Amino acid sequence: MLVLFSCLVQFWSTPAYSASRIKDLVDFEGIRENQLVGYGLVVGLNGTGDSLRNSPFTRQSLQAMLERLGINTRDTDLRTANVAAVMVTANLPPFATQGTRIDVSVSALGDAASLQGGILLVSPLHGADGEVYAVGQGSVAVAGFSAEGEAASITRGVPTVGRIANGAIVEREIHFSLAHQRTVRLALRNPDLTTAKRIATAINAFTSLKTAFPRDPATVTINLPKKYKGTIVTMLTEIEQLRIEPDQSAKVVIDETTGIIVMGRDVRVSTVAIAQGNLTVTITEAPQVSQPNPLSETGATVVVPRTRISADDEGDNKLAVIPEGITLHELVDGLNALGIGPRDMISILQAVKASGALQAEIEVM
Repeated sequence: MLVLFSCLVQFWSTPAYSASRIKDLVDFEGIRENQLVGYGLVVGLNGTGDSLRNSPFTRQSLQAMLERLGINTRDTDLRTANVAAVMVTANLPPFATQGTRIDVSVSALGDAASLQGGILLVSPLHGADGEVYAVGQGSVAVAGFSAEGEAASITRGVPTVGRIANGAIVEREIHFSLAHQRTVRLALRNPDLTTAKRIATAINAFTSLKTAFPRDPATVTINLPKKYKGTIVTMLTEIEQLRIEPDQSAKVVIDETTGIIVMGRDVRVSTVAIAQGNLTVTITEAPQVSQPNPLSETGATVVVPRTRISADDEGDNKLAVIPEGITLHELVDGLNALGIGPRDMISILQAVKASGALQAEIEVM
């Protein structure tokens, strides 16, 4: 694993053309998705739906739905297990028009065992403002499955979550007139002062005007030039293809659960000495059987304990000195030279940071 980690670092640290399109670094104001959420019923389940006794919301929803269809079930003891209450979620694409179809996700609310084979009934999907923007309905496709017998069961994936492709129709549009905007703001996905400045400089060089300026590390504002009046889409199309080299802060990202370490190219270390080693004591029990001579009348068979104890103080591990201002590649080579694993490397990086010798931010996931 250490060899692979070192090889990956060598590959990533090789100088390369790292310029990226502005399109891949920013989000344009007004061009965004909106989240929708709704509540509904999935019917047609083969006995894997909610138990109405344990899911009162499913019972109430089922009775209300039947009443809307002219069927009174208020005084009836419903026992069906073919219905499940679900939450329906979707993302409304930017500039989606009425009649556009979008995908929806369906997730069980009660104690349903599976949504396999179910059909979602008409469910309104609401936005953050409480208005209905889409209506969902259709057959639920479930990737997972569950099967059980009297003494064993098996479950693969999550059978209580499904998806309906093109399962909702947009009923209300979100009005945003991009063509009438006089200024446009670009939101950086990774806020950075240097990157924002480079984006503004590239746009000004392209338009030959001082039309863009960085407002803060996360925002670049563009004033629409007169020659692009009424054709803002054309201008944005040309701007998003411009290439710049994004800057990034020195950062070390650590996932302690999996032992993954990711270090940026600008990570630097001041002069520091590192040693890694622990005392390991190993105790091995190997009992032996002792038997008397064949003609002995007083002897007995007994078990004689045999214990072997060994101690390893890892004397081969040396105190390593990491020189000042080394690169990422040299830092990893130095840590690998100590013969340590990724999890010990995590502890060492945190200790180096605590000593003030690591010029980078450590982010623990």
